[in-house]
Amino acid sequence: MTDLRAIHLLSPRLANQIAAGEVVERPSSVAKELLENCLDAGAKRIDIDVELGGIKRLQIRDDGHGIAADQLPLALARHATSKIAALDDLEGVASLGFRGEALASISSVSRLTLTSRTADAEQAWQVEAEGRDMQPRVQPAAHPVGTTVEVCDLFFNTPARRKFLRTDKTEFDHLQDVIKRMALARFDVAFHLRHNGKTILALHPAPDEASQARRIAAVCGDSFLEQAMPINVERNGLHLWGWVGLPTFSRSKADMQHFYVNGRIVSDRLVSHAVRQAYRDVMYGGRHPAFVLFLELDPGAVDVNVHPTKHEVRFRENRSVHDFLYGTLHRAIADIRPDDNTEPTSTLHLHTQPAVVSGLEAGEFGPQGHIQLNTAPNPQPTFAHRAQPSSFSQGSFSQPPAPATRPPENYQAAYKAFAEPLAQVAEHSSEEIPPLGFAIAQLKGIYILAENQHGLILVDMHAAHERVMYERLKLAMADEGLRGQPLLVPETLALSAREVDCAAQHTQWFIQLGFELQELGPESLAIRQIPALLKQADAAELVRDVLTDLMEYGTSDKIQAHTNELLATMSCHGAVRANRRLTLIEMNALLRDMETTERSGQCNHGRPTWTQLGMDELDKLFLRGR
Repeated sequence: MTDLRAIHLLSPRLANQIAAGEVVERPSSVAKELLENCLDAGAKRIDIDVELGGIKRLQIRDDGHGIAADQLPLALARHATSKIAALDDLEGVASLGFRGEALASISSVSRLTLTSRTADAEQAWQVEAEGRDMQPRVQPAAHPVGTTVEVCDLFFNTPARRKFLRTDKTEFDHLQDVIKRMALARFDVAFHLRHNGKTILALHPAPDEASQARRIAAVCGDSFLEQAMPINVERNGLHLWGWVGLPTFSRSKADMQHFYVNGRIVSDRLVSHAVRQAYRDVMYGGRHPAFVLFLELDPGAVDVNVHPTKHEVRFRENRSVHDFLYGTLHRAIADIRPDDNTEPTSTLHLHTQPAVVSGLEAGEFGPQGHIQLNTAPNPQPTFAHRAQPSSFSQGSFSQPPAPATRPPENYQAAYKAFAEPLAQVAEHSSEEIPPLGFAIAQLKGIYILAENQHGLILVDMHAAHERVMYERLKLAMADEGLRGQPLLVPETLALSAREVDCAAQHTQWFIQLGFELQELGPESLAIRQIPALLKQADAAELVRDVLTDLMEYGTSDKIQAHTNELLATMSCHGAVRANRRLTLIEMNALLRDMETTERSGQCNHGRPTWTQLGMDELDKLFLRGR
């Protein structure tokens, strides 16, 4: 038995198997490492052949530049790589793989065969290695320019590791997910996947927008593409582009979130936090957004050498990256207007200029707790037809609900009451009809029915009015700022020295938000003033949460989040209630306000405020055209 108190060198075999524990977890881990090598080799076509989920056999072939014969044994050695040569190279790693551990780790727990040929070689060469002896054997072979790596019997020599593998189907699902993520990163490369002799994926190069859309649909599904909007923003050396799902296209799990940094798949807490913040005001509780996003920046501004599997990265300027991601996505979501959602999918676009928001001067509070918006005329979109100013657009709903009108005594009167709103739509051309159309009726005192050029619009009037009022209150708050309210008895906080230093560094920022903090000692603070709107909040807990965010992400929106919760409650109480009968003028006024209000597609709780039923959908309900 080995004396565990004596220091000794590990054998190469044991060292490789320990490294394999970090790099090789399952067949999908092997596929990820080999695919990165293919892409680094300049491959334009990659063929993946899998048997029994990759446990029995996984073969990956590429048409890259290949490996010279005299370098084949070295390719299987630990810490051997062609991608970095000096410490300075780590300051700006541009390749996907660079550690030089993957092939050595994989060959230590499998039977590996690597066949390769360079463009200037007369023939190909093959090297084989097994986990038992790790001695590579080189021999001539037949192979086109490029490389094929075949990995058989994964974990055949480490039974303890093999028993942790799942069923063939589960392992294949993980492997296929890795390939799909890689395919999203490189539209210029073809990917072909076969499992047990059956073709599963055949993704051809996608050089233009149409073919890229087809690849997105093949990987994420048609429904994602139909409810996603493109992003393409560049600022201060950061370039973010890709597709983000509309708030209405949310998921129960975070299983459709693909984020790439300089082409590398990453799962980063800073990125996740920025995305959650951007969607917070429009996402239903417990739901997750879907996106395919690519962040490009100077390789020297990101450290990719922080995790053995390279899944995580570290940005040198955390706060600037976080603020850029949050600001870009937040603005994009805010700029979604009903005319984006009612257009056919192929014409969805991102507004480059923010639309005018209705009710900029609103936010005054009337007596008895009713929210009364300013009666100044609201900016209206440039439509041929405009709703006349009404009690609705002015926010005056303090009067009791009007009694429901009696039903007409004959069918002619009923037809006239129904036909007049329809004639209002018919007399305008499709170019003159607003995105949410014109109101034609109210259903059960809850929903507004409107007709636009595509068909029928259904609006939840309370939810829609709630969002309109909420956005107006936020704008008013942004103009006036957060007023501070001094505490009669200052509250003392016991913190760590690091937290106290963080508070001192952000003193002016806290003052702007209505807080006054005083340092009492190296590990204590006094809260002397808090924002007036948050006088009911737990000030100590709020400051702790804010400091935690500042230390981890370099920024925090906890104070704004608490403020927004209060404004959302106010707008909920002030919005029109169910069973309130509205006139056509009032209904149309709400539709026009929705068209000019940010995030009007969702209420303050993330639920949708309206939906479109196109003529095709209506025809299906009645089997028309069959």
